[in-house]
Parts: sequence; C-alpha cells; structure tokens
Amino acid sequence: MRKIDPERQQAKRRQIIEAATICFSRSGFHSTSTAEICAEVGMSPGNLFHYFASKSEIIEAIVEEERRDTAAYFIELDTAENQFDALLEFLDIVMALAADQTYSRLALEISAEAMRNPTIGALVAVSDGEMRTAIARLLHNAVKRHQVDSDIDPDRAATWIAALIDGVFSRLAVDPKFKPKREKAMLRLIVNRFLRPDR
Repeated sequence: MRKIDPERQQAKRRQIIEAATICFSRSGFHSTSTAEICAEVGMSPGNLFHYFASKSEIIEAIVEEERRDTAAYFIELDTAENQFDALLEFLDIVMALAADQTYSRLALEISAEAMRNPTIGALVAVSDGEMRTAIARLLHNAVKRHQVDSDIDPDRAATWIAALIDGVFSRLAVDPKFKPKREKAMLRLIVNRFLRPDR
C-alpha cells in the first residue's frame, strides 16, 4: 500500500481550495460543478474526492482557514501598544479585502450558504463569535490604557463593529457604486467618533 505524504496532501488540498475560491466567486456555490473546480486545478473529478468528499466540505475548509488566519492576526494585534490604532488597522484590512472582488463575492456566497447549510452556519457562527471576542479584547485593553472612551461597553461595541463589517459586504451586494477603498476613511471616522477617548 502506498504511503500518504501529509505535506503533499496538504499542498494539493490548498490548490483545490484556491481553485474552488475562484470558481465559487465567479459562478456561485450551487452553480459551480465539481468538474469546473477540477478543470481550474487541473485534476480528474475522481481524484478530487480523495481530498474532499463534497463541495460543502471545501467551503467548510475555506471557513476554517479564514478563522485560523483571523485568530492569528488578532494575536499579533494584542501586542500593539495602541490597541485602538490596531483596531483601525484591522478595519483597513477589511476594506482592502472588500475591494477584492474574488474575496467579497466568496464572502457573500458563504453567508448565503450559512443560512441554508447548518454545518456551515455553525462554523460561520463560531468564526464570527471569535472575531467579536477578539475585537472586544482589543477594546477592553484600549479602555484600560485610556485609548477609547471609558464609558463604552467593549462587548457591545464589538458587536456593532462586527455589524459594520457585515454591512460593508451587504452594501457591495446591492450597490455597485460603493467603493471600499474610497469609503475606508469614512469607516475610520465613524469608528473614531464612536469610540474616541473622553479627553
């Protein structure tokens, strides 16, 4: 029996995820066939199922990867001297991602699928909860350092910041004139006025 090479298998899974990301953002989750993903990655349909049992499993892997990347990013932000500035930098990254059509379309596809598929919905809920917890942690630290208004409730404020982030992607779905790069400064201004320290 041939021995499985974990590194090679992981590399192939990564290629499939990248190919599926392109296909899902281009055609939508339900309109994308496994044959289309295979053509994008350059493998036979039968070979694909050695790595993922279904399209749904591929989306699950995409959500998990995003979750890990976000968690790692917030661990870095925790070391920043100015926690409020770190939050604003995170929002800049969100707007840069929103400006990426492949990313933003995929994000909307995943949100829609989360409403239909309980497994994906549960993964997205966990990811969202972890992000809000990480934002709240930044704000708790910022309050202690007098970098934001001491009267704010960090947990509730984190929920509203998450709602703003969700709103960016929802706006992209309905308003072709909405340009995240142009609106980045306005988002910063809104959050600044919402959280600015009482000096």
